[in-house]
Amino acid sequence: MKIVSAKVIVTCPGRNFVTLKIQTDQGVYGIGDATLNGRELSVVSYLEDHVVPCLIGKDPRRIEDIWQYLYRGAYWRRGPVTMRAIAAVDVALWDIKAKMAGMPLYDLLGGKSRDGVMVYGHANGADMEETVDAVGRYVDMGYKAIRAQSGVPGIEMAYGVGRGTLHYEPADAALPTETVWDTRKYLNFAPKLFERLREVYGPEPRLLHDVHHRLTPIEAGRLGKSLEPFDLFWMEDATPAENQEAFGLIRQHTTTPLAVGEIFNTIWDCKDLIQNQLIDYIRATIVGAGGVTHLRRIADFAALYQVRTGCHGATDLSPVTMGTALHFDTWVPNFGIQEYMRHTEETDAVFPHAYTFADGFLHPGDAPGHGVDIDEDLAAKYPYKPAYLPVARLTDGTMWNW
Repeated sequence: MKIVSAKVIVTCPGRNFVTLKIQTDQGVYGIGDATLNGRELSVVSYLEDHVVPCLIGKDPRRIEDIWQYLYRGAYWRRGPVTMRAIAAVDVALWDIKAKMAGMPLYDLLGGKSRDGVMVYGHANGADMEETVDAVGRYVDMGYKAIRAQSGVPGIEMAYGVGRGTLHYEPADAALPTETVWDTRKYLNFAPKLFERLREVYGPEPRLLHDVHHRLTPIEAGRLGKSLEPFDLFWMEDATPAENQEAFGLIRQHTTTPLAVGEIFNTIWDCKDLIQNQLIDYIRATIVGAGGVTHLRRIADFAALYQVRTGCHGATDLSPVTMGTALHFDTWVPNFGIQEYMRHTEETDAVFPHAYTFADGFLHPGDAPGHGVDIDEDLAAKYPYKPAYLPVARLTDGTMWNW
């Protein structure tokens, strides 16, 4: 069995996606996601110029060897562009192998560890009461877990405040939008939001919150401590994790569970965080961390330290990644939760999929492979549109973390 072609497909049904389709000489094909929000064309170039030529003629069943070839065989390793390209190849090859076996991917990985994948939705509001109402809508839809984000008084364009009730796309312009951040106002407001949510909805909903790398470690410790009375499921991305030891300082000050990792590329980005038990959930993704092959290694390592998975699942990841993640989540023993931002109807039409939502859980379906396909004719009707994520500055003009 040989790979005879590999094609990169770029489409924008509401936002940009990069898809790799690998075709074999036996008529079986697989697809993988290589989307990198705001940097899609960088991945396209890397795939077309450096990866695809190396795949032709290889045996697609040798997934591990091809992964090592693309990672270990390259002198310049890691990074978001390289690892997303590897992930696209890896997911497409797992798709092919599961289709050849005539079984859903979770069976090929070892079978089900659970009957459904608990997911959390995004409740966003321009102010506190809008967020309270948004949480109520998710409760009514059956969600057991909900991430709550709100506009902060005195801060325009606060992170997480979407432009719709279910769909939120932060990449909003051909050049980066500049936003302003005020840490003090945020730290004073956030505990009040969750106090209000507990007053309205009681102790049952699992509530989550994304800080989005905005705080220093000691500020994050203060926030986590102030949120302890409201029993958060987790506090996400409390501080940038380039210095993994920074989470040790946060741990000294709060027992609020910590989650991080959606921008991680390899196990090396989270090795110290995990082995020193500085986090409770690892949020690395199928597409960001080198595909199923490498994310499985991260999850197995995390299991040794009772760290659970909580994979990123925003709309910057295509349904290909979501479908693959659900098979991974269904299998992985140390599963925690899965983020689920709903895609637009246009995106769902371009990427027909087998996964379904019911009563707060996603189910991957039983189709052979990862259960997600691409309608190439429909995809061609949505050409690429340049779109950048915003940037943030402090009130005095200093560049900050968005």
